[in-house]
Amino acid sequence: MEKHDFVTIADLSKEKIMYLMNMAQAFEMHPNREILKGKVVATLFFEPSTRTRLSFETAANRLGARVIGFSDAKVTSATKGETLKDTILMVSNYADVIVMRHHIEGAAQYASEIAPVPIVNAGDGAHQHPSQCLLDLYSIYKTQGTLENLNIYLVGDLKYGRTVHSLIMAMRHFNPTFHFIAPEELAMPEEYKLYCRQHGIKYIEHTDFNEDVIAGADIIYMTRVQKERFSDLMEYERVKDVYILKNDMLGKAKENMKILHPLPRVNEIAYDVDENPHAYYIQQAQNGLYAREAILCDVLGISLEEVEADTTIIK
Repeated sequence: MEKHDFVTIADLSKEKIMYLMNMAQAFEMHPNREILKGKVVATLFFEPSTRTRLSFETAANRLGARVIGFSDAKVTSATKGETLKDTILMVSNYADVIVMRHHIEGAAQYASEIAPVPIVNAGDGAHQHPSQCLLDLYSIYKTQGTLENLNIYLVGDLKYGRTVHSLIMAMRHFNPTFHFIAPEELAMPEEYKLYCRQHGIKYIEHTDFNEDVIAGADIIYMTRVQKERFSDLMEYERVKDVYILKNDMLGKAKENMKILHPLPRVNEIAYDVDENPHAYYIQQAQNGLYAREAILCDVLGISLEEVEADTTIIK
């Protein structure tokens, strides 16, 4: 049987994205099932995580699978010098699917090439975060009723932010207009602007961040300035507080506009925004459960038709 990995969002067709949206919707209606009973999911997190790890583990548990793995590479044989290859091959003996986060770009792709079981990329360095992207797409789809023809404002760390890089690639099918709002030090890398031009994706760059600039947004996607990606901490201190979204900046916002954030936040969204009806980042994190249930089933060869016909639903 052909092995299915979930390593990059760039490989997904428009049809596949909408297929996974429909599967996530089915799981939102009935998240508790036993459709993965007897399966083992390994979560290998070589880099810290809260939402991604817990939502994948919750997704596995709610679908009846068992979970093994680790949340800190310091407690593994990697500290003894074991290579990533040996770790992946060893864990493949015990699990039906491996969910992996790693600090090295391309680690998930490498793992997918050597593992006999499916690999799910839970984030590789500053490269991609495809499962986060899928839940972002689902959140946009739920709140806007479509993925087509939207004005999406990406704000903050666009240089190291793997979530925004993945979102650009995924939205290429849906005729978006992106607005990149970042300080010069954290501007969208040229390779992603080139990607936009090659795929006919419209984008506008801004350095100002105020209520007039964001008035046309359907989605404002805030990002954290990631201290762990900086080799120069003085540079981090210069840019960490440049763009902060405050409640009084939302007076001209469109009625349908929603604020997303992959979380965790530091101070880039003021806490008074939390009560604003435009805020959606907590619900966005909840959507991660349904999106990751869809991913686990898809890589394990369970179809949308099987999910819709599933009789193992737990009320």
